[in-house]
Amino acid sequence: MDDLEVRQLRYFVAVAEELHFGRAAERLGMAQPPLSRAIRDLERRLDVRLLERTTRRVALTPAGEVLLRDARTALDAVAAAARRARRAGRPEPGLCLALKADYDGGLLPRILDAYRGEAAALPVTLVLGGRDEQLPALRDGRADVALLPVPFDERGLDVEPLLTEPRLVALAATDPLAARPSLRLADLAGRVLPDGAPADRDGRPPAGDAPAWRPATGRPGVAGVALRRLDLAQLFNLVELGGLVWFPPASLARRHPRPGVAYRTVADLPPLTLALAWPQKSRSPAVAAFVRTAVVAAGAPR
Repeated sequence: MDDLEVRQLRYFVAVAEELHFGRAAERLGMAQPPLSRAIRDLERRLDVRLLERTTRRVALTPAGEVLLRDARTALDAVAAAARRARRAGRPEPGLCLALKADYDGGLLPRILDAYRGEAAALPVTLVLGGRDEQLPALRDGRADVALLPVPFDERGLDVEPLLTEPRLVALAATDPLAARPSLRLADLAGRVLPDGAPADRDGRPPAGDAPAWRPATGRPGVAGVALRRLDLAQLFNLVELGGLVWFPPASLARRHPRPGVAYRTVADLPPLTLALAWPQKSRSPAVAAFVRTAVVAAGAPR
C-alpha cells in the first residue's frame, strides 16, 4: 500500500467534519464528483469503509473515526513543520515565545536581559495570547517555546517548572468580603469567575450530586455583558462593578493596583505554577539557551 497523501487526508477530514459531500466540496473549493471519487479511492487504498452513505445522511464508521482523529494530528504536524521551516529559512531567524500577557511571574524582563548575553541567542518575538492559547501556538509551529501555567497536556513536550506563586482573589472594593484580610474559597459562594464557573469551587468538580458546571458562553454578566474571553482591562472593569471575581497571581496583582479592586489572600486557594514547554524533538541551540537562562533567572534572588 502506498503512503497516504496530504491531499487525501485533507479531503477526508473535510467530508468527515461536514458529513455532507456538497458542503465539503464547497469548503475545499472543488466540485463534488472528484471529491467523491477521491474518498472512494482512499477507501480502496486502505481496504476499509470510512463512511456510511445513504440518500439522507453521511456517517463515520469506526474506522473513519480513527482516521479522522489521526488525520487531524497528521495535518496539524505538516502545517507546523511548514511554519517552522519558513521561519527557519528567514534571512534573520528568531525565537518565538508564547505567553499570556502579565503571566510571567515578573521573570520575563530578567530572562530576556540575561538571554541576550548567550552565544546561541536569537532575537525574541513574543506571541501574546489569551488563556489556553499558548499550547496551540507551540504545537502548530507559531512558537518555539511557551511560558504557561500548569497543568497542561505535556504529550510530545519537554517541560521545566520555573516558579510557583500564590494566587489572590480580586473583588470589588465595595464587596463586603473586601473588609476581611483573608478569605477561604467557601466565602466566595455565589460569586463567579470570568468563565462563569462558581468561584468557591476553583475549577474542581462539584461535590456529591450537585450538577456539573458548564462554561457560561453568552450568558449575561453585568448589565447584559456576556461572560466570554476577556482582556485585562475588561476583567478589571467587571470586577470593579461586582460582576465577577478573579484569581490573579500575586505578581500580577502587584503590577496592577486599582482603587476599585481589592486583592485578598484565600487560604485554601492552590498556587499558580509557571513552566516552560518546548517540543521534545527540538534541537535548537537557541531554545536550549533560552530554557537554561530562564531556569537560572527563576532561581536567582529577586
